[in-house]
Parts: sequence; structure tokens; C-alpha cells
Amino acid sequence: MSKGITSGRIEARFASLRERGRAAFIPFIMAADPDYKTTLEILKGLPEAGADIIEIGVMYSDPMADGPAIQAAGIRAKAGGARVSKTLDLVRDFRDHDNSTPIILMGYYNPIYIYGVERFLEDAHGAGVDGLIVVDLPPEEDVEVCLPALDAGLHFIRLATPTTNDERIPAVLANTSGFVYYVAVTGITGTKSANINAIQTAVNRLKRHTDLPVAVGFGIKTREQVAEVGKIADAAVVGSALVDVIAENLDEHGNAKLGLVEKALEFVFELSKGVQPTKKVLLK
Repeated sequence: MSKGITSGRIEARFASLRERGRAAFIPFIMAADPDYKTTLEILKGLPEAGADIIEIGVMYSDPMADGPAIQAAGIRAKAGGARVSKTLDLVRDFRDHDNSTPIILMGYYNPIYIYGVERFLEDAHGAGVDGLIVVDLPPEEDVEVCLPALDAGLHFIRLATPTTNDERIPAVLANTSGFVYYVAVTGITGTKSANINAIQTAVNRLKRHTDLPVAVGFGIKTREQVAEVGKIADAAVVGSALVDVIAENLDEHGNAKLGLVEKALEFVFELSKGVQPTKKVLLK
């Protein structure tokens, strides 16, 4: 376990899944898309629907790595009252119902900086956050959030990409903890499909450098893709495809239609079968 890490939820979840011989399924949703109440209801239902770890997006007005679907989710979230403090409230409310499912916050440095790094890390840890992905902070900037996060008891999960070569990998992994997130496609989220052969090569290369679990995301949209990734990596991450389901179930004013939560959870349940082929629990 990394320096300062106290919860151990990520380690425990991957250890449990290894014993069962399967990969983790990790869905992503944007906090407060389309509103706080709807997000909380989806969050509370995700573990039963098949989520092993949950990523929550922290809204930012200039999301350079996000494609159209998640950018639109951020706009809706902003209209729904999203801000860092409310995102942490979501985690606190989720922890009232679930104290075992790991929660990762994914976003950008600017909202953390404005909130105050030390205050953010303390509040995030206190709320029940397990780890952070800050997509625009390279290893050269570890002093800004990465190292303080580890000291505060939070994992810092780094992104590796198709352009991360063998010379760069040691720097990327140096202070990474929890797991490594491999970005399966170049460019922004949700605009391309992942190539399984390229993923296989990249995962093998990363595993030569680290014992950490390797999660794969970006470009994974179907149950079949989840299953393929689950055979070669330790986790499959689905973001834009789930965000699209939410967007498709909004009315003309951007409000949640009746049944949105159920449809989002049914979608997660269906995709999670890719790593849980024997799962028989049905959503009500």
C-alpha cells in the first residue's frame, strides 16, 4: 500500500477480483449530470449493477481531453449546480450507503487549485474518495498534487497513452499508485473505438514495468469490447457510452426523464456482463 493510504479499498477490490479470476468494470459519470439527485441515485445503484470501481468526473470549463459527449455532460453539470464542493458531497452521500466500492475523482488541476490543494485533499479524503486522476498534470508536476495526495491518503492514478514509450514509462509510473490507466486511443474521449491488438501490446509493455493493475479506457463502448479488454487487462473503463445514455434520456429542457436512472443502470449491468458472465442479479 502506498505511503499515507489508509482506506485500502482499491487494493482490496483488485485482490478480491484476482481471486475470482476476472477484471474490474469501471463506469464513469459526470457529477451533477444532469443534476445532483439523479447522479446520486445512479451512483447508489452502480455497485449492484456491476460496477467494481466508480469514476466521478469533476466538472471543468476547459476539458482538453474530453470529447463531445463528456464536454456536453460538463455543460449540463454546470447548469445542474456542479462544483467541487458538491462533488465531494456526492461522495459523502454515497458513503452513507456503501463503504466498500472505491471512488476515483477524475478531472483537471484548475478546479483543485482554485479550491485549494491542501483543503481539497483533506476534504476528498474525509468524504471517502480513494484516488485521483488529474489528466493535465504530468510527472514533472508531481509536487503540485501527486505527492501531497499520497501523503494525504489518496492514490494518484496516472494516465499512460499510445505515445508513452519505454523511455517515458518509468517517469509516468514513478509516483503512480492504485492502478495505471491506459488510454486506448489517441485524442479525445468517445470519438474512436479501441484496437484490441494495440491494447494487448501496450498492456504487456506496462506490466513489464509495474506490478500495479492496469485499467484500460477511452473507446470502450460495448459489452464485447469490455469482455475483450477484461481478458488482457485488470479493468475496463466505460465513460462516454454511459454519458450518452444519460443524454438520451433528458427532455428538451435538459431535465431527467422518468426512467433515466433505471436505463443508465441497465446499460451498466449489460456492459458489466463482459467481465461477469455468470452474474444473474436482475435490476428491479
